[in-house]
Amino acid sequence: MYVTPEQIAATNKSNVEAVLGFAQSNFAALEKISALNFNAAKTAFEDALAHAKAVMGVKDVQELVNINAAAAQPAMEKMIAWQRGVYEVVTQSQAEVSRYVELQAQETNKAVAAYVDKYAKNAPAGSDMAVAAVKSALAAANSAYDTLTKAAKQATELAEANMAAATAAATSAKKKAA
Repeated sequence: MYVTPEQIAATNKSNVEAVLGFAQSNFAALEKISALNFNAAKTAFEDALAHAKAVMGVKDVQELVNINAAAAQPAMEKMIAWQRGVYEVVTQSQAEVSRYVELQAQETNKAVAAYVDKYAKNAPAGSDMAVAAVKSALAAANSAYDTLTKAAKQATELAEANMAAATAAATSAKKKAA
């Protein structure tokens, strides 16, 4: 029972496709975050120029206080929107990575299970216990992987809930400040 060159080539092709998909997903996320950062920096610069022009025309202290207060609220809203955008990109990217990892794990499990079954058919007499031990170890590894996947999904859900709560708190604080 040997591994054929075709099997090696198919495995290598699958691995390369997975890495390329993973890289494309990460570059897309990087592009989105770069666009968010560029737009935020551009808007902040334009807002700073407008604020500076407004401050230069101030005639009394009360007008200065009003101008600064009026500038604070939109800045807070823009910061919250930027944070929400970054969070969405990161969440999407993490989901893509999880999808690629799950697909690779499924393919690996199928290949190992097929190899074990093929070996079991051609195994010498008396090797039943060894084959059963390998199958048991494979089942235990799959169970552990499923547990880790569930824990990661719960952590993601918790992070999403925390982000929603932080956004709500920031919005509430913004409204109180206004």
